[in-house]
Amino acid sequence: MASAETLDHDIPLYSIPTFWARCLIGCLAFACFANSYNGNFVFDDSEAIINNKDLRAEVPIGDLWLHDFWGTKLNSNASHKSYRPLTVLTFRINYSVAGGLHPVGFHVVNIILHCLVSILMLDVFSIMFGGVTGNNKSKKNHYAPKASFLAALLFSVLPVHTECVAGIVGRADLLCALFVVLSFLGYCKALTEIHHGKFSVLWVLVSVFLSAVAMLCKEQGITVLGLNALFDIFVICKLNMLECIQKVLRRDRTSEYAIFLNKGLLLRIGLLSFWGISMLYIRWHIMGTGPPAFTDVDNPASFASNLLVRVINYNYYYSMNGWLLLCPWWLCFDWSMGCIPLIKSFSDWRLCALAALWCCLLGLIHQALCSSDDHKRRILTLGLGFLIIPFLPASNLFFRVGFAIAERVLYLPSMGYCVLLTYGYIKLCRQVKNKKFLTAAIVGLLAMNTVRCIYRSNEWKSEELLFNSALPVCPLNAKVHYNVGKNLADRGHQAAAIQYYREAVRLNPKYVHAMNNLANILKERNELQEAELLLSRAVSIQHDFSAAWMNLGIVQNSLKQFEEAEKSYLTAIKYRKKYPDCYYNLGRLYADLNRHMDALNAWRNATILKPEHSLAWNNMMILLDNTGNLAEAEVIGRQALKLLPKDHSIIFSLANVLGKAQKYKESEDLFLKAIEANPSSASYHGNLAVLYHRWGNLELAKKYYETSMKLDPSAPGTKENYNLLKRKLEQLKRRERV
Repeated sequence: MASAETLDHDIPLYSIPTFWARCLIGCLAFACFANSYNGNFVFDDSEAIINNKDLRAEVPIGDLWLHDFWGTKLNSNASHKSYRPLTVLTFRINYSVAGGLHPVGFHVVNIILHCLVSILMLDVFSIMFGGVTGNNKSKKNHYAPKASFLAALLFSVLPVHTECVAGIVGRADLLCALFVVLSFLGYCKALTEIHHGKFSVLWVLVSVFLSAVAMLCKEQGITVLGLNALFDIFVICKLNMLECIQKVLRRDRTSEYAIFLNKGLLLRIGLLSFWGISMLYIRWHIMGTGPPAFTDVDNPASFASNLLVRVINYNYYYSMNGWLLLCPWWLCFDWSMGCIPLIKSFSDWRLCALAALWCCLLGLIHQALCSSDDHKRRILTLGLGFLIIPFLPASNLFFRVGFAIAERVLYLPSMGYCVLLTYGYIKLCRQVKNKKFLTAAIVGLLAMNTVRCIYRSNEWKSEELLFNSALPVCPLNAKVHYNVGKNLADRGHQAAAIQYYREAVRLNPKYVHAMNNLANILKERNELQEAELLLSRAVSIQHDFSAAWMNLGIVQNSLKQFEEAEKSYLTAIKYRKKYPDCYYNLGRLYADLNRHMDALNAWRNATILKPEHSLAWNNMMILLDNTGNLAEAEVIGRQALKLLPKDHSIIFSLANVLGKAQKYKESEDLFLKAIEANPSSASYHGNLAVLYHRWGNLELAKKYYETSMKLDPSAPGTKENYNLLKRKLEQLKRRERV
């Protein structure tokens, strides 16, 4: 009968001390992803970190327990219901320690977490390969078991882990994995000495507590209860499923089942079940409004009307996940929006992938059930369990998930994959005589995966690299083209961005966000007719798309369609009550129509909703100034200056108002302050020159007129005022001569 020692004897690798094995695993894990330390915030990082107010000190720390992963209230219909307060807490600590949004600290923590998890895998795999038995404490071994060492090395360099490590939001998976591993190790420690049903209750309680911590890092953490139960039933109690089935069929009531009672199995399984049900109930209660709402572009298979089509495509997704573990050369940050077309016909060649998946799984299950070798059954059962159980929350079996494939959810299941791969390698070593070839093969695999990790983590360093890397992998994914276009637009490459936005709309004719962004670029290029068509189409597809309604109003305003523009703005506000930018644009419309009071009310609403809305404050001052209400304009200006003391545009506008009110000294101080903040503005110098002109400081007026004309020679008003000043100076000189 095989044993852990026999497995190690078959592996053509050198034995090394446990301490150095841990060091090597940690160093290799670090080497794979170290170059991501100076990456930017990319993709989902913007919502989870940059735009997440829960990271800021001004937000009470208690709010973390009321909000989802993205900072949205859990009882909101817009919430994704991803409840991970402990992960958000670590982001908040990063933000506090770094003194702001500096990505280096966030990335370093992720790399360290992966190194820690990889090192702990040596202990986990030692248990799985037989380092701890049900009745005996394993002897202390100064050398790391070669099987568990090899599995831990494979885990540390898996390229499919890149999203979790190099993408900052992947910290949820890393923290979850860390506490899952600790919970499993704690449970194993509780069972290392079982005599007549006695076990360490303290360690069992520690284990279930750590499972709750894992779940507060990511929902997948609850699956560790299943892993603990699996280990208890099949390793500690050595349940043989095939024998049990046979005894049930023969109605054999032997006393063998009393062993389970003597070992306290039912008590422990009952405790695990109670804890799991309690956590699920609390989790469901916290969600408030039920499960999140996803769309067919997120997970197309789950929206298929035909049950058979759903089942076939779910299984195809499973096979794709298996392929990403086996051959992680085609990796993508997003697999939605047509990236994987649905299988709708039995003539589709992709059905071969389903057949291959189930042939492998059924073969392994058969071996796990029917093998007469207890040690083999142990390894295969645990390997399959650790592969399948952590994947269940992403399987669509219990509830719909918001993705077709997500590489990050494979971080925990890859533990089982590494066990099965290592065991397969050991079996191969027994059959092949050329051990040097097999050694070279496994070292080559580790080296290839390391290189792939380094290359892939480099692609996660910027959005430009990340989005472009997805184009050859998922050319049918409209979201990939959308993100490439958005990145190009943000960098000022509008012509190139238009092409990618058009392709995104072609691939997904209902992609309203792509229509909205494309229309915005066309609006800026004064291609207003097409922009109007795109925005009208977007709001007809998604009636509550407030941003598209607002942008449609801006385009209609530019086309002089004032009534339609007002309706569009009011519709945007109807669907989004707190929309300061829309109130600002509505105010501009009313100003164009000389509806001054309506304009002022709209801009006032914008500043109430967003006190730092500089444009709304400025427009209120300018409108009051132009209509001769200098006292009101001054009051508004001083309110704005208290809120935005460093905003040079507000300082400039208030300086103009004070100058007209003949408060020259205060106006002069503000003009100089505005110029100091923005010395290249011709209008700032020109208006200060006008102030000096009125005030009678003609030489200073001349100086600032000349500076203004140097900065902007085409400004007609400044040139006229300068000519008036020159004539006045000449007249003064003539009088002096007389």
